[in-house]
Amino acid sequence: MLIDYKNVNITHDDGEAVLNSVDFKANAGEFIYIIGKVGSGKSSLLRSFYADIDIDEASKAQVFDHDLMKIRRKDVQTLRREMGIIFQDFKLLTDRSVRQNLEFVLKATGWKAKDDIDKRIAEVLHDVKMEGVENKMPHELSGGEQQRIAIARAMLNSPKMILADEPTGNLDPETADNIMGLFKDIASTGTAVIITTHNLPMLSKFPGIVYQCEEGKISDITKEYKQ
Repeated sequence: MLIDYKNVNITHDDGEAVLNSVDFKANAGEFIYIIGKVGSGKSSLLRSFYADIDIDEASKAQVFDHDLMKIRRKDVQTLRREMGIIFQDFKLLTDRSVRQNLEFVLKATGWKAKDDIDKRIAEVLHDVKMEGVENKMPHELSGGEQQRIAIARAMLNSPKMILADEPTGNLDPETADNIMGLFKDIASTGTAVIITTHNLPMLSKFPGIVYQCEEGKISDITKEYKQ
């Protein structure tokens, strides 16, 4: 099991409650949605998985082999290296080419040999169907292309899990479908994919496990979306 939450309470730094009594599980290869209104706690839940927001209390809060109730600051980077995080606004480095964006991540996580770096960059660009854009700057790419590069960046270190916060929120319907198909392909290789979304039609088009955040609680509503 990659994530095992039992009776987890999440609060903002100011002490305001976000989600209470959260039970949530994720296993390898699962395709999971987290839905809910703006402010319902979806993004906060994602942030808790990579220790960017503190857990107030829990019966169990485990991600990979890390107990989030006891995790030390120096171990947070180790935790994050095992997952790929995709932000809604991409967060590409605008003053660097596509290749330099990807190279930056690899070097920051310990890759040194140029041949290995070149090979891995070529592999992830092939996986997201973005070969040949290595020297382009982010502003030269469409929104969908930037999202594909963000996904490639998340895949660089072969993560156990990908977290995507509203990954299709700024994309046209056709591009959004293509991106969701790509996430499905990634999940089929054994990487868990967890997505927050407002795009409810996607849940029927690309089925998965569905959790809903509402009024400070989270519940598994997968049965409501079974065909």
